[in-house]
Amino acid sequence: MSGRVYLDWNATTPLRHEAREAMAAALDLCGNPSSVHAEGRQARKLVEDARAIVAGSVGALTRNVVFTSGGTEANALALGSGLRRGSNPPVERLLASAIEHASVLAGGRFSADAVGTVGVTRSGLMDLDRLRAALAVGPPALVSVMLANNETGAVQPVAEAAEIVHAAGGLLHVDAIQAFGKTSVDMKRLSADLVTLSAHKIGGPKGVGALVLADGLTGLQPLLRGGGQELSRRAGTENVTGIAGFGAAVKAALENLDHDGIRLGGLRNRLESGLQKTPGAIVFSGGAPRLPNTTLFTVPGLRAETAVIGFDLAGIAVSSGSACSSGKVQPSHVLEAMGFGPEIAQGAVRLSLGWSTQDADIDCCLEAWRKLSGTLLKDQRRNTA
Repeated sequence: MSGRVYLDWNATTPLRHEAREAMAAALDLCGNPSSVHAEGRQARKLVEDARAIVAGSVGALTRNVVFTSGGTEANALALGSGLRRGSNPPVERLLASAIEHASVLAGGRFSADAVGTVGVTRSGLMDLDRLRAALAVGPPALVSVMLANNETGAVQPVAEAAEIVHAAGGLLHVDAIQAFGKTSVDMKRLSADLVTLSAHKIGGPKGVGALVLADGLTGLQPLLRGGGQELSRRAGTENVTGIAGFGAAVKAALENLDHDGIRLGGLRNRLESGLQKTPGAIVFSGGAPRLPNTTLFTVPGLRAETAVIGFDLAGIAVSSGSACSSGKVQPSHVLEAMGFGPEIAQGAVRLSLGWSTQDADIDCCLEAWRKLSGTLLKDQRRNTA
């Protein structure tokens, strides 16, 4: 990465040195965390220490953290019928906002006819009136809404949605993967019943995540059956090395959460001011509350893949949207849900900042964009003439 500028932090983040050190120490342990001997107890301690850190970071009980192979598995584990709290009837269907990650829109273990979507506003926020209407018809529902969208950065009205969902006898799943480490995530404040997290979005290793449950939630059915790991909620020997790195990354991310948010918000605002000097430039969800590090923009007529390649050739890593689908040349489903047509959605470019982003990186990006946009817009005018 020497000499390059990395502005794709929403796709993944560099490994924090704290996580690297924790993982290196874990690699020196040979014990299975399910073994009762001294070596096993050493490995178990690493897992449980990390579990306590993750639980504390979102205001949950330690026993309610289930480690998984990543955010996608955590979402799949969360999305199943039969979940309930107290004496309420179990949920029988899934309602997901139209801008959710693909791992949520896939519906988890709900049958296709038991899955519905809830529309969003032009600003990219879940439409709460549509949510009320959807909940008013049919059996109790599990509602899934991300805390912050991975493309636009728009922070969703989760607490307000929770009030509506619970009044209708439903449960709320919050995909906090993109928001975690960038803004506060408190399960009680959000009134969330289930929250999903991922390590590699906050400086931890790839391949480890977590599902966090509210206390009193029952009916969770494991995806993987076999041994009794994770209190029989996720079979398989725990990824001790990855989990240790996850815990260390969480601790490091939360230490500077407020300071990083203010600093990155200032850098993002300067970046957007520069981008908007291009005639016709659009910054999506600009009027909504957003993560401080995220910008999704376009210029009418722009092809996102062309812009991403142009930035890459200039030594700058950016994205055309979600990293899980960035290899596909297709319009953003998020922007389509917001009411933007394919001619706009196909040109969206995402720039996302992180803890090591500096003023010089913004200068480099804007200079590259000035050169790139001039060429792209010239070609566009020639092709439409």
